[in-house]
Amino acid sequence: MTSTDHTPGRHDYCPWLYFGSATDEERASQEAWQRRLVERLAEHGGETELAEDTFVSPWAGIDTERLRMGRRSYIAAHAYVTHEVTTGRDCTINPFAVVRGRVAMGDGVRIGAHSSLLGFNHSIAPDRPVYKQPHTSRGIEIGDDVWIGSHVVVLDGVTIGDHCVIGAGAVVTRDLPDWSVAAGNPARRLRDRRDPARAAGGAPGPDRSAAPASASPPDEDLAARLARFAARAREQAPDVLARCLVRDPDGGPAWYTDRPGAPRTVRADCDAVEIAALLLEGPPPGVAADDLTARLRGLQDERTGLLPEHGAGPPTLDDDDAMYHILCAGYALRLLGSGLAHPVRAVHELTAEQLTARLDALPWERQAWRSGHWVDGIGTAVLLNLEDFGLRAPAADTLFGWLLTHADPWHGLWGRPGPKDRWLQPVNGLYRLSRGTFAQFGLPLPYPERAVDTVLTHSADPAFFGADRGNACNVLDVIHPLWLCARQTRHRLDEGREWAERQLDRLLGGWRDGAGFSFALSPGAGAKHEPGLQGTEMWLTIAWLLADHLGLSDALGYRPAGIHRPQPARLGL
Repeated sequence: MTSTDHTPGRHDYCPWLYFGSATDEERASQEAWQRRLVERLAEHGGETELAEDTFVSPWAGIDTERLRMGRRSYIAAHAYVTHEVTTGRDCTINPFAVVRGRVAMGDGVRIGAHSSLLGFNHSIAPDRPVYKQPHTSRGIEIGDDVWIGSHVVVLDGVTIGDHCVIGAGAVVTRDLPDWSVAAGNPARRLRDRRDPARAAGGAPGPDRSAAPASASPPDEDLAARLARFAARAREQAPDVLARCLVRDPDGGPAWYTDRPGAPRTVRADCDAVEIAALLLEGPPPGVAADDLTARLRGLQDERTGLLPEHGAGPPTLDDDDAMYHILCAGYALRLLGSGLAHPVRAVHELTAEQLTARLDALPWERQAWRSGHWVDGIGTAVLLNLEDFGLRAPAADTLFGWLLTHADPWHGLWGRPGPKDRWLQPVNGLYRLSRGTFAQFGLPLPYPERAVDTVLTHSADPAFFGADRGNACNVLDVIHPLWLCARQTRHRLDEGREWAERQLDRLLGGWRDGAGFSFALSPGAGAKHEPGLQGTEMWLTIAWLLADHLGLSDALGYRPAGIHRPQPARLGL
């Protein structure tokens, strides 16, 4: 909706001048226009809230269902703004910018001229013309103090953290963490904006966002090895995926198995999606993205929202595979630009009493890992239901309340050590539990220093981390809690980094050309010692976490965006 009752003036094209130089007459004209705009939008059911001292050019195209603008924000001439757009204070949408779909901005967001924020999408299934495809919208979220240069494109589903700078012409297809300086097509994180050596606009420097300011300088030799490893993995990723691709003898869509000859599983398809997103920045080659999306969405039981294993019976909350599929399928679908077809109703419909009874009944004393596995599925279902369907779980507060009141203040974990495997179960359970709850929702662990003490004790156990021992689960279940706790405390940080460097050194020698990683890096025979998609996906993630704990993750040139994405959701319970 535009108004042509006056010729565009300097404030239409240079709206920043309005706040300091507009005359009383010009302000009265702008206020009158805003009243007319609100009335016109309301005629079509639109909700509009324009804070005091905002500017909207009458020459901007505004057709929103909901528009909220904070103080001293503006929309310039020839900007195109539709659907649901929210800005904080001091936000700017400059001439010829496009902001469409569900877009939420914090304070101080600057959008350059000719940039496009597209908070919606549609599918490209081959069964109908593109113009008949249904629309989807995951939305775009932008933090505070973000500068988006001219001619930038931000795609649906992207979250841009606080204090980011996006270079002109970038195409942002994946989330960017706080303090990122990013550029390119597709956009990549080049450095941390806080890097004092580059803050004035020089060449990109190493990423030190995960390390405290007093961290030691990165080991250049290790950084170079990480870069060479990532380049090698990236080059061979198509072969790694093709090795596990199975063609349907009946001519249907192909599928992935964990390794040649392995049975078909839901996880294998999801691991392929994660690997391709990490190394190829797109869907896995060999299977149409729409076919993968349709297959994963089609697995979901409409009544419960759970996803069974291929050939299995109706899924329940007691089905370990179905609980893990909430994670792997939910995030794989997001990487494919889609999402679950139905809410996970089996979780949403749990009452506080039912959830408490189930948490109490889990085998924490003997099987803390399995207990954490169940909590991980519940927490992820709560998040996906909230983000994708707007459903706030009635028992969400119960989940976090139970966890906070049942954490052991002496060792910081849930469960107890066993006589044979000592801290293995509680530490592995900590990873699964915290990944799906505290990490995903950006909430602090209750006893981070005690957790670090216990995890480091476990990391020195030669039964699991000796020279000829080690598998992806055990290493991941140590480095993720150490990495997560480092966001809250520097307690024994140097010891954790020493352990991380040793593990990283070993990991870099485990890649097998054309095949990837095996689940177990130790010598031996059997499925766990054969390269496969599960081992490859897990060790690629572990490499990032280990490197990030050392302040070296930029050398890898990739960042997890699926199950193991490091940034939490930008919402609360």
